[in-house]
This record gives sequence, structure tokens and C-alpha cells, in this order.
Amino acid sequence: MRGASWPDVQAVLFDLDGTLIDSAPELGAAADRMRVARGMSSLPLSAYRPMAGAGARGMLGVAFGLRPEDAQFAELREEFFKTYEALMFDGSVAFSGVDALIARLVDRRMPWGVVTNKSSRFTEPLTASMPLFETAAAIVSGDTTPHAKPHPAPLLEAARRIGVDPARCVYVGDDQRDIVAGKAAGMRTVAVAYGYLGADADVTQWQADAVISLPLDLLQWLPLA
Repeated sequence: MRGASWPDVQAVLFDLDGTLIDSAPELGAAADRMRVARGMSSLPLSAYRPMAGAGARGMLGVAFGLRPEDAQFAELREEFFKTYEALMFDGSVAFSGVDALIARLVDRRMPWGVVTNKSSRFTEPLTASMPLFETAAAIVSGDTTPHAKPHPAPLLEAARRIGVDPARCVYVGDDQRDIVAGKAAGMRTVAVAYGYLGADADVTQWQADAVISLPLDLLQWLPLA
């Protein structure tokens, strides 16, 4: 069933991890490797997955109960980055339906791009290794602009690179900060009810303009031509 489509939309921007690709196995494996190296018991992927969208902060929180303000956090974060860097090509894949969604956007000649808080240190080699991103008109990382999401700066930079008015862009993400950033940038926002949502997440409370359960559901909100 079609929703009330947005006929003025000219571009679609996506979050990366948890929205387009499933990198939870590699993120979890990196944190768990650090945990086991310290003589602690291994945790299952199911323990890490709900927090995968929070990157190092989430993984170190699960593995060690650490918070960013803790004294050890900065040191362990860099160790996590190095460990993940060695694992990130081991199996990150697009969520089911994402390849078909991107193909449909390309068929409609609708430009699309990525705005992620992931550092370019990881974003650039990872997206370069996946054919999915060959048609992306812009890829903006967490360190591309002076601010990361939920600040709107990276989203506005992506719109600038694509050459589309932010008001005619849609931003799609799996975290509340994605919706906050999209609204601050003046874009329409779509929350995905898949990905890395934790048990306590309620996407209906994020005040997104739309919620989708499958990647291809996004098409109902976009112009047909």
C-alpha cells in the first residue's frame, strides 16, 4: 500500500551501518577479541548487535561496561579501531533488499548518497570494496565536516555535493540521532525498523516523517518517475 508520496524529493541520503550494511559481526568480533585477550569470557554476537549502531562507544560499552567519560575509554577506543580495521572486510554485507532499492533509485535517476558518523579511515576503504557504492553521488564521513551527527553539517555537505536543495532530500537512518540531524538539516526523515535497534528502541517516538520495515518500503514515499 502506497503512502502519501513526496513528489518534490530529488535525492536520498542514507546512514551506513544498520541502514545500508550489516557490519555488526565485524564490530562485535573486534570488541570480543579485545575482551578475550584480557582473559574474559567471549560474548555472543547477540549481545553486541543491538549496540552496533553506536560504533566504538557501543561495542566497548558491551564488552567492558565502559563509557566515553571513563579514563580508559580513549586508549581502548584506539585499540578497538585498529582491531576492527583488520576485520572490517571479513563479511560486511548489505541488508536484504538494499541492493534492489539502490538499483531502483538508479533506474529512476534519483541521486543518492551516504552520511555516516564512521570515520573516513574506515568509510572510504569499506565503501570502495563494495560494488553497491559505485553509484553513490556523495559519501560523507563523521570527520568530513567539523561536526558529526546529530549536527546537520554532514547532511548539508552531502546535499551540497549532490547539488540538491536539502529541503528536497530524504535522510534515512536507524538511530534517533539520524532523525534529529535530518530534521535540523530541513530534510524529510525516514526511520528504519530493522538494523541494530535495541530492545528499548521505539522508532515511533523519534518523530520521523515515515517509518519503514524493509528497504524497498522506501519507494512508496518517492516519486514514481
